[in-house]
Amino acid sequence: MNKHLLSAAILGASLGLASGQAAAAMTDEEVARLGADLTPVGAIKAGNEDGTIPEWTGGLSEAPAGFNRENGYVNPFADEDPLYVITADNMDQYADKLSEGHKAMLKKHPETYTVPVYKTHRTAVIPAEEHEIIKTESKNVELVGGGNGLANFEQTNVPFPIPKQGIEVMWNHLTRYRAGGYRDYPTEAVVQGNGAFTPVVRERRLTMTAAMEDPEENRLFYYWNKALEPNSVAGSQLLVHEPINHVKEQRLAWRYNPGQRRVVRAPEVGYDSPPLTSDGLRTSDSTDMFNGAPDKYNWELVGKKEIYIPYNTYDLADKSLKYTDIVRKGHINQDLTRYELHRVWVVEATLKDGERHIYSKRRFYVDEDSWNIALAEDYDGRGELWRVEEAHQIQYYDQLVPAHHLEAVYDLQGSRYIAYNLQNEEPVVEFGPQGSVGDYSPAVLRRRGR
Repeated sequence: MNKHLLSAAILGASLGLASGQAAAAMTDEEVARLGADLTPVGAIKAGNEDGTIPEWTGGLSEAPAGFNRENGYVNPFADEDPLYVITADNMDQYADKLSEGHKAMLKKHPETYTVPVYKTHRTAVIPAEEHEIIKTESKNVELVGGGNGLANFEQTNVPFPIPKQGIEVMWNHLTRYRAGGYRDYPTEAVVQGNGAFTPVVRERRLTMTAAMEDPEENRLFYYWNKALEPNSVAGSQLLVHEPINHVKEQRLAWRYNPGQRRVVRAPEVGYDSPPLTSDGLRTSDSTDMFNGAPDKYNWELVGKKEIYIPYNTYDLADKSLKYTDIVRKGHINQDLTRYELHRVWVVEATLKDGERHIYSKRRFYVDEDSWNIALAEDYDGRGELWRVEEAHQIQYYDQLVPAHHLEAVYDLQGSRYIAYNLQNEEPVVEFGPQGSVGDYSPAVLRRRGR
């Protein structure tokens, strides 16, 4: 067995789990480990044996000197240089810590794609009051409907801090801390083979129901976006009511068409349907690396592994950059990226018999400290690696939110890719709940129409 990969069975033993506990809620003994040998969100607190992954000591909770939020987030590690840069020529030397997706990207773009590896900083941290909620609820939250919903879920952002199943890891990603919600202006770029692209700018709002006083029953969050540019799509809107239990109720979605000035139900928003402006390069359920109902797949918890993932990529989030500085032919500008060695949960999703999806298998690499999905690999119906996804993460240190600021999907079987959630030329993200239930009603779409 690869020494950098702990199987689910070995990992269970190392975390003090018994095989018979696979579907059980956490015990008092397990809860007591949170904040002790495990971090408050369930990561291994200690560093690794060779010291290349340090101990978690509380994360990055203070802004560095010179920080002005309106000007973007200052890189607290700006004086660091890469420890080494992985290329197509030397990748075999680091193969045991590279994802299959990164190996494929290095081979596809041997002249331009690199993985610059920096010193590891475990910056992820959320507010202390959230730690107590995690402890309290983790003893009660349960999977229902074969893993397609949660019971006894109220406010926790980590329902399964010591996961025993792959689906539990995915629910931790789906419910992770987002300061109750956010408002931002994500930009999407479909990049052609020659590097050309037209930015699509949106306004986006999300509110987690755990931060609301009057949410409807069976809601995880409310989501809305509106296209602002270019003129060909400006004014179009999308509204989503996301359930907690997908068996009890499916996702509710509506679209607003500015040309017709009509609000219509949009049952197609989910699974492998492509977002309207993605030109087929990503699926609806790959937004945020994964979202929506998990019912089409069987979820296997492969184990925990030490690999290089995008982390603390503050240079890539720099507000002085233009999108043309980032978006390049074949892939984003790797000179602006940063990769660090972190422990991740590895989860494999295999399409169930009788279900349909363009991806027959998917592999997710989930950061243990934040529960953000850092990398994903998507396989086609023939079982061949088709697309590689990566999410670049920073710690928003003034808000105590570890979150993605750019995601990319690379098509290995073609010459195009898509980058989305770019925000360098837009206003800085605003964290916190974005309105009440009434602000997410279908009637609001018409009022917000141009």
